[in-house]
Amino acid sequence: MRVALFLTCVNDTLYPDTGRAVVKLLTRLGVDVDFPLGQTCCGQAHYNTGYRHETEPLARHFSDVFGEYEAVVTPSGSCAAMVRELYPRLGERARAEGRGQTLARTLAPVVPKTYELTEFLVDVLGVTDVGAHYPRKVTYHPTCHGLRALRLGDRPRRLLEAVKGLELVELPGAEECCGFGGTFALKNADVSAAMGADKVRAAESTGAQVLCAADNSCLMHIGGTTSRLRSGLRPVHIAEILASTEEEPAL
Repeated sequence: MRVALFLTCVNDTLYPDTGRAVVKLLTRLGVDVDFPLGQTCCGQAHYNTGYRHETEPLARHFSDVFGEYEAVVTPSGSCAAMVRELYPRLGERARAEGRGQTLARTLAPVVPKTYELTEFLVDVLGVTDVGAHYPRKVTYHPTCHGLRALRLGDRPRRLLEAVKGLELVELPGAEECCGFGGTFALKNADVSAAMGADKVRAAESTGAQVLCAADNSCLMHIGGTTSRLRSGLRPVHIAEILASTEEEPAL
């Protein structure tokens, strides 16, 4: 199977190791992974800030870059949700404004074949045991887009439960937002910081060494909070856990 890795802006700029982990993991599972160099932002930040028309060229470009692949895999629930949930809305709004169906037709091919990493593993490849080894106590935070938009459900947990050596502990208030929310963290900094502190304290109460999630944007917010609170809790993307093996362990 030939798939494209859509790394996303945050990962490309700040967390390239997550992208490397995805490639390592999928290659180990027999998937042919390509990284199209023409990829750019999916437009999520623009759309969420109200710049809908400015989002359209980015969405068209996304479709041009990724349209030829059997599947598009991304280690980001929020960006996967942007393509799957909001690209169709872009097309609908363009039609409603009398601009025809061109945008909707352009975007339609990439919508159903764009997957967040854990749903690609479980739903498309049909695996939960990926041969990972990660001997640490871990708690899992389901991020908002994965939980509410993509409805990932127990897919990430099933993958983590199959990791050798990993002890998975329940996170109190797991379904509560960490407080990031993109520009929400900038516009409502005090509320965002308080929500982040609540999330970190809940994770600390489990005794976990690692807080795991499927979105590095949320982990970035949580990581900033752990630093300010001088917490020993370590935020780690699920891809890096699943890529870790006894022969090539994660740091």
